[in-house]
Amino acid sequence: MTNESQIDCYILFPNHNEGLKLHKAMKEAGVKCMISPTPRKLSECCGISLVVAEEDLEMAEKIIEETDTKIEKIVKLVRERPAVWNKFC
Repeated sequence: MTNESQIDCYILFPNHNEGLKLHKAMKEAGVKCMISPTPRKLSECCGISLVVAEEDLEMAEKIIEETDTKIEKIVKLVRERPAVWNKFC
């Protein structure tokens, strides 16, 4: 593993329906994403976010526009969880 920090991009939504809509569209397009609880330091609104890798953000933004998905914002955070986290979920 390198010393560089990995960046996760959290896409926040006004409601969970918009999050599920985008999750489905991104999976259909082959873009890796993960449903995650919204970190409380980002928002106390809708409880779910989609997390995408920084290198997939441009494609995610394109899908957001194409599907007319309503989002609150996109926030980049340095990854705090271990890289193997997905292995156990």
